[in-house]
Amino acid sequence: MYVDPPAPQPRQPGEKPPASSSANPLDGQPRTWEFNPEYQRLVTAWQTVLPLLDTLTTSLDKAYQLARSPQTWDAPVGKRYVEDIAQWRSRLALYRQAVLTSISDEAADTPRWIPSSAGAPHAFQ
Repeated sequence: MYVDPPAPQPRQPGEKPPASSSANPLDGQPRTWEFNPEYQRLVTAWQTVLPLLDTLTTSLDKAYQLARSPQTWDAPVGKRYVEDIAQWRSRLALYRQAVLTSISDEAADTPRWIPSSAGAPHAFQ
């Protein structure tokens, strides 16, 4: 069984945007920040996919347990069905790991906060 990668964290109540650094002389200008909509999309994707994957895993685990029961199968073909379900379970585990890892990796590379263009002065408007 695999361990799920770290989930992207949604914006917490009271969470503040990053403080401006003074390395750039233009940082003295007021800057507004907004929670990155791309990061929020990844949070939503994680929250949508995880319950679906859990439902699939639970369903296959239940079918596997029932198939392994000697009361379910009374024929040699039952062993083949149990092996098939075991392969489906391992494929689902690999699929789950791949999907959640791709979301987690993308979230790790996506900034949580981005500078907002709202209220910023623009030339030639």
